[in-house]
Amino acid sequence: MNPPTLPHQASAPDEGGSPQPTPEDRRHVVKRRWITAIIIVLLIGVPAGYLAISTQQSRESGRDKAAKVGASTVRPGWPSRVQRSIYEVPIPAKAWKVGFLETNNWRTSRLFTQFAVTPADLDGFLASVGTSRAELAAGAVTISPHDSEVAGWSWSPHATWYGTSLEQDDPRPSRDITVDLTDPEHPKVYVVSTTTP
Repeated sequence: MNPPTLPHQASAPDEGGSPQPTPEDRRHVVKRRWITAIIIVLLIGVPAGYLAISTQQSRESGRDKAAKVGASTVRPGWPSRVQRSIYEVPIPAKAWKVGFLETNNWRTSRLFTQFAVTPADLDGFLASVGTSRAELAAGAVTISPHDSEVAGWSWSPHATWYGTSLEQDDPRPSRDITVDLTDPEHPKVYVVSTTTP
């Protein structure tokens, strides 16, 4: 008697056979691989990109700071409102050709400023720092040779100079002010304000 015929069955795993993947299975595998690749890109690529951007920004910020710290002469621009307040240098709002330099060491901090003003704004500036034209000494350059060299200023013997020095008790700043009145309609003001921490 012949044994009954059984339906065809897949080979057992230990017999070396494996079922053939269907097209749908292949699509799922490809989809999983794409998802895995996207996750890897997000986990590695995004932080790496952020780190690269942060590093570049830090370098640029460092260059800006180094440029400010490394500045060796007065450069064009306005000192910040905080600097003007600390050093008590109230530059008139309509001043032009404004420049500044701040220096610091363990003993003193200085703010060097220069600006051009109208005659009326010169009078206003002098009044705001507690002096006047009458208090300016004719022919006087009150800024020291050392400070002049640091700022990059030179004093032409052919110019008309007036100056004064305003001393104050610590911690308020002392200020040396020199004014170029060669062109009375366009005075130029030079100030060195010094504080002692």
